[in-house]
Amino acid sequence: MPPIYLDSNATTPIAEEAAQAMQPFLGRIFGNPSSGHYFGRQCKAAVDQARKQLAGLLGCVSDELIFTSGGTEANNMALRGLGGGSKRRKIIISAVEHPAITEVCKYLTGFGYEIQVLPVDRHGLVNPSDLSKEIGPETLMVSVMLANNEVGSIQPIAELAEIAHEHGAIMHTDAAQAIGKIPVNVGELGVDMLSLAGHKFYAPAGVGALYVRHGLNLAPLMFGAGHESGMRAGTENVLEIVGLGAAAELAATELPMRAAHMRAMRDRLEAGLSASLGGLHINGHPTKRLPNTSSVSFPGVEANTLLDGLDGELAASAGAACHTDKVDISAVLKAMGVPEEIGMGTVRLSTGRHSNEEEMDQAVEMLVDAVTRLGAETRGGGEM
Repeated sequence: MPPIYLDSNATTPIAEEAAQAMQPFLGRIFGNPSSGHYFGRQCKAAVDQARKQLAGLLGCVSDELIFTSGGTEANNMALRGLGGGSKRRKIIISAVEHPAITEVCKYLTGFGYEIQVLPVDRHGLVNPSDLSKEIGPETLMVSVMLANNEVGSIQPIAELAEIAHEHGAIMHTDAAQAIGKIPVNVGELGVDMLSLAGHKFYAPAGVGALYVRHGLNLAPLMFGAGHESGMRAGTENVLEIVGLGAAAELAATELPMRAAHMRAMRDRLEAGLSASLGGLHINGHPTKRLPNTSSVSFPGVEANTLLDGLDGELAASAGAACHTDKVDISAVLKAMGVPEEIGMGTVRLSTGRHSNEEEMDQAVEMLVDAVTRLGAETRGGGEM
């Protein structure tokens, strides 16, 4: 039996519908979309169709989408492509952003940009009033993720976008974790740019997209033959773009049912763990949270030790790293003010569209047994 998979926020398997859509492009359909002949036109039509499918999911126009290699490239394109010609040199982000944002911002400080980091509350949420205090005429962009990858908290992006626009700033959101789990409509969010990654919602790894609002001038990261409306040089990855489009259409079709199912599985996990273990701490907002995400802290237990003991039985992610002389909890948990003694035992359990009740009950039993055993060893003086 394969391990129970509870790491859907890390990556998801390719949906059967996406795999089937991709199949012809592994063989008989192989043209270059830039070629004017029959084979090229077939692939161009496939790319155009995928763009329409993704636009339908996001509520935008097809030509507002640029296909990329994933969320990281999309974030780089958004942050690095905007500043040319502008005298504004301040970028505001939150304290819980993914490294695909924070590392780009570190890079930009070498080019004279000021990076302002907004704090978050104990649930991992930005207070819009904090943005109002920090934003000004020097602000070029506000970039705050839509939903957090570790604890699942959903940010008030529409409110933040309104404040950004009042000051003439651009609003960008990294929506990699939100797509396919909650409704994401660029118009309702009021964002100017939005990044996404296909492998987070049952498309293949290695493909993503950046939404860029009409009228926004963005400089390309790479130069070449003018693909993707001049925004991303290089022959399109037709195979994976087709998979992305199919996964987007699937998400649009089954989103309410998918979200309800993932929430039911997550809640079953949390209820089972809470009933069996005292002192359980669940991180993130109790209601403004992704339906599939549970960041659970087991006090007195080290997360990596816990998961190492379940290797081959359960796949999940740890929220802390154990070193020789200390435990480092994640930057997200630190920003939320989670104490080290709680954060050290944090495990992220993220359900998916294929999770089932039997697996959730088995996962609860495994985790309870492991936590009980490790807790007893710790109290008895054993090493973690």
